[in-house]
Amino acid sequence: MRGKVISHRGNIYGPDQAIENNPLHILSLLNDDIDCEIDVWNMSGDWFTGHDAPLYKTTLDFLKNPGLWIHCKNFAALELLNRESKINYFWHENDKYTITSFGCIWAYPGVEPPENGVIVHLGSDWCGKYKKSSVCTDYFNKNLQHEIS
Repeated sequence: MRGKVISHRGNIYGPDQAIENNPLHILSLLNDDIDCEIDVWNMSGDWFTGHDAPLYKTTLDFLKNPGLWIHCKNFAALELLNRESKINYFWHENDKYTITSFGCIWAYPGVEPPENGVIVHLGSDWCGKYKKSSVCTDYFNKNLQHEIS
């Protein structure tokens, strides 16, 4: 996997609860070729995005968008997405590392970055730190994509 910058929950200028995990905002970023990590729930067969709780109702078709890195927030989401072959999803809570359904190592913030995997770095000081990993951050800057490419 070539290194890239991934927007954490759709944040690009820092944490912003007003826009994070909002499917309309996420679609605008995907349309601008920006990958996004999002939090997804399945409640009684319905799909939602939201970090601490299911906030925005969405669809399975939305979850099939290329460029999404889906963090399953409950077991039902994990179990149902496990039936889908073209969706990039993962589950973790406090694990140092997990593997996405596309075979990518995803690292928890603050642990050793995986070579050719994804490190979550929530601060704005990620630039120039990761030459062999992709970075998931709240401080996305398309102009800095070359820093890890």
